[in-house]
Amino acid sequence: MADQTGRKSLQEVLDAAGNVVDYLWSHPKGNASGLMKRWQPWVVPVEVTNWRREQEAWSEAVVLFDQTYHMPELHLHGQNPLAVLAPLFVNNLSRVTPGASRHMLSCTPRGHVIGDDILYCFDEHHVALISSEPIQNWVQYHLEKEKPPVTWELDESWPRNPRGYRHFYRYEIAGPAVPDLMERLTGTKVEIPYFRHAVLTMHGHAVRALHHNMAGVPGFELSGPWEEREAVKALLLREGEAFGIRHAGSLAYTTASMESGWIPSPLPGIYSDPDLRAYREWLPGDGFEARGSLGGSYYSPNIEDYYLTPWDLSYDHLIKFDHDFVGRAALEEMAQRPHRRRVTLVWNPADVLKVIETYLHPGLPALFLEWPVLWHGWRYDKVLNAHGELVGLGIGKTAYSINERAFLTLAAVDEQWSRPGTELTLIWGEDPERQAHSGVEPHQQLPVRVTVAPSPIGQLARHHRAEVSGHTAG
Repeated sequence: MADQTGRKSLQEVLDAAGNVVDYLWSHPKGNASGLMKRWQPWVVPVEVTNWRREQEAWSEAVVLFDQTYHMPELHLHGQNPLAVLAPLFVNNLSRVTPGASRHMLSCTPRGHVIGDDILYCFDEHHVALISSEPIQNWVQYHLEKEKPPVTWELDESWPRNPRGYRHFYRYEIAGPAVPDLMERLTGTKVEIPYFRHAVLTMHGHAVRALHHNMAGVPGFELSGPWEEREAVKALLLREGEAFGIRHAGSLAYTTASMESGWIPSPLPGIYSDPDLRAYREWLPGDGFEARGSLGGSYYSPNIEDYYLTPWDLSYDHLIKFDHDFVGRAALEEMAQRPHRRRVTLVWNPADVLKVIETYLHPGLPALFLEWPVLWHGWRYDKVLNAHGELVGLGIGKTAYSINERAFLTLAAVDEQWSRPGTELTLIWGEDPERQAHSGVEPHQQLPVRVTVAPSPIGQLARHHRAEVSGHTAG
């Protein structure tokens, strides 16, 4: 129902639209560089040097990402906020103590992914969820409905923040030289366990450091008071110069997840379940869930064919069937079925050139291959085996990695086709019946040969992930 301002709900918008898939498909599709140029240039440059050098930084030295402006934060204060959150996540939070963080996952009653997030536990009365609007919406809905003994505050991302400032800055440093840089910044060897955080003193600044990473290599997420953001950034760049630090712009930032294997902001599986109608009536008709854009070579009129499970994203290790949570029964049943697995698809270099070559001759070209990243919202591309059978879906963006010297697509493929070295075909280009929308030029579909690789793909990233994987479960 419409709220008191007359703004429509998501449910009203969907009721008027008819088919949910066609409604989401009709939305304008912008590319990542265009999005960043419109959204962030006054705070985070698209490139500081150039995106190639900035990508190389996280494999060779140290990269600095500025996450201050785009990541919303939901802070909960009060009596045992972890107990309030526990029923809304597949994770077991009973062992979370002050100074701990968790990679969090929420699912619908039918077991479909809503989104993932990072939890900070500051103390027994204060926790925060960082990033992922769908999860923050899901949590706020339940807080308003159930009225537990907590208060909460949403610190919106910069473009939507009514105050004109954030509570905290947030930087990410990643790369093989990070341990040495942290020792230089603090005057001592930093030994914070993975996915735990602590307040460190860096040249007189109290900086909270979470042992975490974006690019799949050793790194820390650093945060502190908004007023100190410029001073701390200057400190990082000055002290990091000896270690080859490079400040990365928003373009390089959007590609880092390709090497680490993270699929950000997947389509939330909330559009069709009758049990979630009240939730859709609570969600605004102009919010994240309403603005998203579907696209790609895969098309189905059934929105549920786009929903993802924890296994599709290789997040099933986060599920703990030792507590009651939304979606538990459905996930217990799902656990017995065959699954898809997240992989990295490495494009065949000759086929990359075939796509590019179509723009050098007369005739209808292929879908433009944006460098370093093509990101048309919720993109789903067909992945076929040698017999032309659908065995998976490329999900989200396709990006070039100078570290891998390859174009990469993250995908969920049937388990029998997920072994590294398996050769498959990705269909590149929008469904030919649905190209009439802004942001995507008329084009032809082309088959692209791809080879299955691990996710994360980089050797350094895989080694680091293996070392710390035991610390992130739960």
